[in-house]
Amino acid sequence: MSIKPNTPKGTRDFSSKVLSKRNYLKDIITRAFESFAFEALETPSFERLTTLTGKYGDEGDRLIFKILNSGEKLKKADVKSLEINDLKKFSFSLSEKALRYDLTVPLARFVAGNQNNLIFPYRRYQIQNVWRADRPQHGRFQEFYQCDADIVGNRSLLQEVEMISLFDRVFNDVKLKGVTVKINHRKIIEGIVNLTENKNNLVDYTVAIDKLEKIGIEGVEKELISKGFSQSGIEKIKNIIKLEGSPEIILNELEEVLKDSNEGQKGINELRYIFSKLNCFKFKSINIKIDLTLARGLNYYTGMIVEAMGPKNVKMGSIGGGGRYDELTNSFGLKNMSGIGISFGFDRLYLIMEELDLFPININLNTEVLFVNIGDKSVDIALNNIDKLRSKGIISEIFPTNIKLSKQLNYANKKKIPFVVIIGDEEMKNRKVTLKSMENGKQTQIPLNQLVNKLYNL
Repeated sequence: MSIKPNTPKGTRDFSSKVLSKRNYLKDIITRAFESFAFEALETPSFERLTTLTGKYGDEGDRLIFKILNSGEKLKKADVKSLEINDLKKFSFSLSEKALRYDLTVPLARFVAGNQNNLIFPYRRYQIQNVWRADRPQHGRFQEFYQCDADIVGNRSLLQEVEMISLFDRVFNDVKLKGVTVKINHRKIIEGIVNLTENKNNLVDYTVAIDKLEKIGIEGVEKELISKGFSQSGIEKIKNIIKLEGSPEIILNELEEVLKDSNEGQKGINELRYIFSKLNCFKFKSINIKIDLTLARGLNYYTGMIVEAMGPKNVKMGSIGGGGRYDELTNSFGLKNMSGIGISFGFDRLYLIMEELDLFPININLNTEVLFVNIGDKSVDIALNNIDKLRSKGIISEIFPTNIKLSKQLNYANKKKIPFVVIIGDEEMKNRKVTLKSMENGKQTQIPLNQLVNKLYNL
């Protein structure tokens, strides 16, 4: 029985045409990262399960792809936990490793393990695949690229300003206009939650409000009620998160609402400073706003959080995000190591660029010259010249078999190869070649020793 040639759900193959566009986008992001003095880092595709779990919250932990133990280790599975229906414990007993869920936790592990060899503040960028057992849909995959930039080892708020500036640099370089960068602060969120009777339910609140776009405000209310929030507490929250206006107006109103919250006031003061420095820039591609519904449900955020949304004429979710984290390295034994990072949603950004036709027309690398095959003697001459062409950066190939010329020319047409070189008996006798333009069909005979320069200068 034959096997269906399908990829696993949530994954994709990339043809050469797609890869040329992906590499173009990757190069732009890489150049932007390096111009901001970030250093490259790569980490393994899988980590110890204990490294990853407990950093993303219960919902995030459920989306981690676990790697099944093998051999003798598999025999040590906790079968008793299965008998008492403790599926979580049983699942963990089957696995010691997992595919990485993001690039931030592996960074924290790397920093903790290499703290004596790094210069702080450590500026790193990382562009690699991550995996999440999420439900695939438009712009959401189970295997996808993340492009991260982080600064670890310093609490200066200038780094928040740098990250927002980096958003503008990348989106401007790919010619994407009208991006909205939403900003909030976890301490402000904490101050809002503290106005209710559920001061210890910060995580429950951030997990619920993070789903606002998916389930709507009614869905968020239902989830908060299920977590013990009172209706009066929810009404207080709703009245605050609907505040709109300029950053100055929102911060002024928050200052009054959260006047009794030390944490809330810290968040407000930090955002005031950040916005005062952002005024030094003339951003070309982004608009910045405070959005009090922004929560970013990952547990490790402690300060400013950001999220970049595509232009309004494109139906797509977040195309970037990040924030400040103060305690991520604590679980690896390294205290007082604050960090901040942002991530670009590479695959979503790619889809938007496709939809808006932002990729250059000539981006696809294609064969520029085809030498037709008319027998061994012509092949020898072709091989000698094809090497010279390639050394000058001209993409060249020779047809592998001596078949009808019409079929070889048909191959060139299908691949949209602009020029074909024909070296027949008459050409060899006169030490010339026939250069055929596949665009207009025009044929020109030129001396063999002029072929390379002729093609190089076309």
